[in-house]
Amino acid sequence: MLTQIKGLHHVTSMAADAVENNRFFTGTLGLRRVKKTVNFDAPDVYHLYYGDERGNAGSVMTYFPFPNIGKGARGAGEVAETVFSIPKGTLKFWQERLGAEGVKELADYSLFGEERLRFAGPDGDTFALAEVDGDQRAPFDGGPVAVSEGIHGFRGVTMRLRDEGATGELLQFMGYQPVDRHGDFVRYAVPGGNGADYIDLEVLPGAKGAQQGAGSVHHVAFAVDDRAAQLEVRKALLDTGYQVTPVIDRDYFFAIYFRTPGGVLFEIATNEPGFDRDEDTAHLGEALKLPTRYEPYRSQIEAQLVPIGN
Repeated sequence: MLTQIKGLHHVTSMAADAVENNRFFTGTLGLRRVKKTVNFDAPDVYHLYYGDERGNAGSVMTYFPFPNIGKGARGAGEVAETVFSIPKGTLKFWQERLGAEGVKELADYSLFGEERLRFAGPDGDTFALAEVDGDQRAPFDGGPVAVSEGIHGFRGVTMRLRDEGATGELLQFMGYQPVDRHGDFVRYAVPGGNGADYIDLEVLPGAKGAQQGAGSVHHVAFAVDDRAAQLEVRKALLDTGYQVTPVIDRDYFFAIYFRTPGGVLFEIATNEPGFDRDEDTAHLGEALKLPTRYEPYRSQIEAQLVPIGN
């Protein structure tokens, strides 16, 4: 069993409109845009990162806004819901705020003893806010939502699968432990994590397969401290039979990827070097940052990207 994984690092999804995406996460949800860059494989498409003050692991939601992308179809083999942690007693505040902002599909529910508010993102993404008592992570202090009600970071994600078995075994190999069951759901937790500690599996044997598009999670990333820990995890996964990519430099972290038995793409990402490697913390996410190989083409790239504002 691995001990290097410390919870979630980030969740990356796809969107159709960069302006709307930026407005929703910085305006409606009050997160900080911690990086404005481009997709490594499609430099005419933004890669936008939203999180807490510094973009700490376990707080960062990232997006590829493809202007002409079709809408995703929900189903098995995907991250079905991304769950954020909010302070205890703030659910009513968020009900009123999201309602006033015109957010769709608001619904109260409870799961594993947590009071939650489910809602849809601009592309039909499914999110939830979970009241969590004692989350010590600091919400962003510079947005439209006060710290007293602000989002701490992720609570976790829910993956919808046809079968728990092989994915459950993988999670346990990665250091997660099954801690609770409720109906179709089973909860896994990583001990001593970074606050974004939970993976819930929703097991629906008869579910149709998901189809990726706008509103779909592209991959979910797990955090390790550094490259040495990442190489240990990579070797262990390879030895177990998983097909794992080489280490890829993503400028703000190093990444490896592999496909899970249930179809979800997993990433293992380092906490180093962080989003302040090329911007002062006070100005994170303000300037367009380009991977080195694209810097000679900055003027052409900027001409293709729609301005998204602050």
